[in-house]
Amino acid sequence: MDRQKALHWCCGASKLDRIGQSASEAARRGRRAARGATGATPARRSPAVQGLRFPLRCNAQRADLLAVNVKKIIRIDDLQVFVTTAEAGSFSAAARLLDISPALASGAVQRLEGCLGVRLFVRSTRRLRLSDDGQRYLPHAVAALETLENGELALTEGRDEISGTLRLSMPSDIGRNLLLPWLDEFQRRHPGVLLQLRVSDQVADLFGEHLDASIRYGQLADSSLVSLALAPANRRTVCAAPAYLARHGLPESPGALSEHNCLRYVMGEQTFERWSFQTPAGPTTVQVTGDRISDDADIVRRWAVSGFGIAYKSRLDVLDDIRSGRLVEIFPPEYGQPAPLQLVCPHRASLRPAVQALRAFLAGHFERL
Repeated sequence: MDRQKALHWCCGASKLDRIGQSASEAARRGRRAARGATGATPARRSPAVQGLRFPLRCNAQRADLLAVNVKKIIRIDDLQVFVTTAEAGSFSAAARLLDISPALASGAVQRLEGCLGVRLFVRSTRRLRLSDDGQRYLPHAVAALETLENGELALTEGRDEISGTLRLSMPSDIGRNLLLPWLDEFQRRHPGVLLQLRVSDQVADLFGEHLDASIRYGQLADSSLVSLALAPANRRTVCAAPAYLARHGLPESPGALSEHNCLRYVMGEQTFERWSFQTPAGPTTVQVTGDRISDDADIVRRWAVSGFGIAYKSRLDVLDDIRSGRLVEIFPPEYGQPAPLQLVCPHRASLRPAVQALRAFLAGHFERL
């Protein structure tokens, strides 16, 4: 960095320009005063010029210090071009190996020489050879590139290993009754994984809670997140225990649900009491009521199994209950709203091998249900 550039850095270009303008104006006033003087006494120096001397001297000293202390940054690609040129014997040969132009290769070496303040090559019209400084510098440049490559390999090996802490959130019902034993199996396969589970039906804050992934129902609203499908064809289903249906009868249509005790679920401040369906006649929504509400989806399922009312649940949540006869599906499966299950990650960088392995493991289990 030369002295003038450093001075601009210290003062700021606009400030330096104002100082220069003041000095020029003061000098012009001084010359006019000198030409108009009749006596031998010279015109006094302008106060602006007098006040200018110390700031300029101070800033110039700071600029000199900055010019000495600020070092130029060596570019890694310049090091690579230098090493390749030394091995290939010419800029044109190095350019072919690196898939760049000879002019770009020559410019990279010149830039490196400028940073180091030495000539690395002795150039002539017929040949190119390393200078004494170039021969001394070459092994250090090779060692630097090897160190960087080893560092990248170390990071790659860490990324490929299925281990480390895996912070995961999942809904309460499917989490406790279906996913928990699957996660036990996953850890038996990958003992290097430390699993931290957050079980809740509330939408997890992936960034605020420092989660690697979250298992969620429904379509992804935040496009900045990354979604990986687990059970994309899953839907919701209306179901009840045989004992409840024996006492109150089987609803013949979604509209008849308004006459039944419906078990409702609440998330945050919103109670899900408007149940939507896709019927052959078209979409329909029913306002339901009942004597039980919970923010825990597993409790709603347990109420339904115990015969307290009708529930509108993800089919994955109640699949085992339906197969065992503890619950009965009331309407055809295609009536239910889509409820795709997915593994949601905060960003692409969070797709570590452990997360990708978990997604493949869970998706395989869902396919076999």
